[in-house]
Amino acid sequence: MAGTLYLCATPIGNLGDITPRVLDTLAQVDLIAAEDTRNSIKLLNHFAIKTPMTSYHEYNKVEKAHQLVSQLQAGKNIALITDAGTPAISDPGEVLVRMCQENNINVTSLPGPAACIVALTLSGLCTRRFCFEGFLPSDKKEKMQVLEELKEETRTMILYEAPHHLAGTLKELFEVLGDRRITLCRELTKRFETILPTTLKGALDIYEQKDPRGEYVLVLEGKSLEEKKQEQIVGWESMSIEAHMEHYLAKGLDEKSAMKQVAKDRGVGKRDIYNYLHVEKENG
Repeated sequence: MAGTLYLCATPIGNLGDITPRVLDTLAQVDLIAAEDTRNSIKLLNHFAIKTPMTSYHEYNKVEKAHQLVSQLQAGKNIALITDAGTPAISDPGEVLVRMCQENNINVTSLPGPAACIVALTLSGLCTRRFCFEGFLPSDKKEKMQVLEELKEETRTMILYEAPHHLAGTLKELFEVLGDRRITLCRELTKRFETILPTTLKGALDIYEQKDPRGEYVLVLEGKSLEEKKQEQIVGWESMSIEAHMEHYLAKGLDEKSAMKQVAKDRGVGKRDIYNYLHVEKENG
C-alpha cells in the first residue's frame, strides 16, 4: 500500500507552539522533506527527533516531488515541513500536494501555526472576509496588475514582506490604493514581536526614517462598500440621464425597470428620474 504525506505545521517563532501530534508524526515517519534542512535540524535536535531529512524547496520542487511520490508509492510515510508555519501556503509544498492527489496518494494536514492567520487575528481589522496575497510579484508589470486588482478588493488583505523591501512596498500600496488602515506585524510569536496598527501614510512616514528589521506580515483594510457605491454614483453622474436610461433599455429592460435602476445607480428616488424625463421636459 502507498504511504501518506503529512503536512506538518511548525512554529513561526516560539518552539512551544508545536503540537504533540506533529512531534509524534515527525518521529514516526520514514522521511522528513524540509524546505531548508540546515534550519530544520535545529528544530529536530531541540526535540531529539532522529528521522532522516531531505531537502524540498522552490528550486527542486518539481524534480524532487517526483522522487517523493515514488517513495510514497513504495509505501513510505513522509512528513513535509517548511521553514516556519504551515506547508503549502505560499510555499512549494502545493506542487507536491497536487502531484500526490494526481497519483491517488493520501495527504493529511496536521494544523498549527500560520503567520497569516496569527497576524489577521491581531490586526484589529475585519476578519469575517479576507484574502491572502503573500509576497507581491518581483516583476514590475505583474506587480502593478496585482496592485490594481487589490485597489478594488473589499476584503481585508494579507501580504508578506521582507524588511529590505518594506518601505518600497508601502509606497507602492499608498500610491495605488490611497490611504488605508494597515496593521504591520513583525517577528510574530518571538521575543521582539511588534504589532503596529496605523495607516499606509503613517507606516510610510515611519519606515522612510527607520530601517525595518525582521519579517513582516501586512494586514490591509479593503475598500469599503460605501466607497465603491459612491464611486459608482460619481461614474453614472458623469453620464446624462437620457444616456443612462438608454444603457438599460438597450439591455432589454422596460422603461419602468430602467428608470428604477437609474435611480438606484444615482442614489436618488425613482420619482426624481420620472420628473426629469417627463414633467420637466414637458414644461421645458
